[in-house]
Amino acid sequence: MAAEVRLKRAYDPPERSDGRRVLVDRLWPRGVSKEKADIDLWLKEVAPSSELRRWFGHRPDRWPEFQARYRAELAHNPALYELRRIAGTGPVTLVYGAKDRAHNDAVVLAEVLNPEGGA
Repeated sequence: MAAEVRLKRAYDPPERSDGRRVLVDRLWPRGVSKEKADIDLWLKEVAPSSELRRWFGHRPDRWPEFQARYRAELAHNPALYELRRIAGTGPVTLVYGAKDRAHNDAVVLAEVLNPEGGA
């Protein structure tokens, strides 16, 4: 059975249906209080490396290469196992700060956690 993985910007209001809310960015989202974010776990270790994040710079033209590089990082990242474990216990929402909803690390993570779709 596929994991129930959702994506949500840190600036969107939390909902009961979110399940466990896991912030997957290395940096805390600007201007969002811990109370407003309602984060259950900040798993910054699963985020892209600082070098990869800076290189990508949220440039859509670099998206295919970013995905490949990030997947390569994840292949050797123990934090991914923790995220898989959490996703296996019920609904999980991957929370991120990026403005671009289609080109960010949480999108890649959702695909890795649920490769057959459904994220």
